[in-house]
Amino acid sequence: MRVMIMAAGIGTRLRPVTDLVPKPMAPIANRPALHHILRLLGLHGLREVVINLHHLPEVITGYLGDGAWLGMELTYSSEPELLGTAGGVKSNADFLVDGPFLVMSGDALTDIDLTGLVAAHRRNGSIATMAVKEVPDPSLYGVVVADDDDRVVGFQEKPSREEARSRLCNCGIYVFEPEILDYIPPAQFDDFGKRVFPDLLRDGVPFHIYTVNSYWSDVGNLREFIRGNADALTGRVNVEIPGTEVRPGVWIGEGVSVPASTRIEPPVLIGSGCRLGEGVVVEGPSVIGDRCVLGTGAHIMRALVLQGSEVLPGSVLVDGIIGQRLNSPDRGC
Repeated sequence: MRVMIMAAGIGTRLRPVTDLVPKPMAPIANRPALHHILRLLGLHGLREVVINLHHLPEVITGYLGDGAWLGMELTYSSEPELLGTAGGVKSNADFLVDGPFLVMSGDALTDIDLTGLVAAHRRNGSIATMAVKEVPDPSLYGVVVADDDDRVVGFQEKPSREEARSRLCNCGIYVFEPEILDYIPPAQFDDFGKRVFPDLLRDGVPFHIYTVNSYWSDVGNLREFIRGNADALTGRVNVEIPGTEVRPGVWIGEGVSVPASTRIEPPVLIGSGCRLGEGVVVEGPSVIGDRCVLGTGAHIMRALVLQGSEVLPGSVLVDGIIGQRLNSPDRGC
């Protein structure tokens, strides 16, 4: 089965982080969100992937290359003008048309059972199966309404808690039959949630949901980006954490010397090649990116220090993010 990852978005809700890197390259535990998605695909035997690009495309291609180092076969498609979720898929029809295919959002942080999703789609026998997740507050999301057979029967866009007919939100992860491409016009902006799915519903074309019981988060805004990093460190989501776990909840990368005067309160990840001054305090959940400098007496608490950044001596960083513009993130270990 082939896969398309939607990675062309500008990432407005994640600014100013996305002024530095494209949204799918925002780091979760010192690896891009896109890296974690590709690892998940590989764990489920899905290796042929096309990724659409628009904002800072060279950062993505420079990091991933052809994907061989991850055991993947990657190709890319460029969108000079954004085409939306459905329009982007349509533009890659030649790659996807040979059989059922999977589409994933490039900013998802998840350990969803993709094998289970694909199996559910095959049992359903319908044109599309969308992954959904029960959320505590449906007013923050577009929600999906389904019947007892998991067939979609309605949508609500950010309903109030009192008016919500469902607490299932669309995760932006789909399995499609190639016939879905017939419902999308070529070379124009189009969106699954806003146009394609409502039209299928109106025309009586059956499509279904698959409820995700594992972790899923949209890390496309600053609050969820910070929370996603914390969830990775605390084990709420199954991702690889680079470095050596020197004691429970503390990971240290290669080439890092930790002075005896340093105090680290887990969960904390310190990336490779970092330099720590005397008397540094890092309290978790915090992630220090590769090649960062923490000056003497710096105090970091519940924060993200992005790759290559410097925290000046005596500085205090609490509940925040610090970063600087880079040409391309390192692949890491």
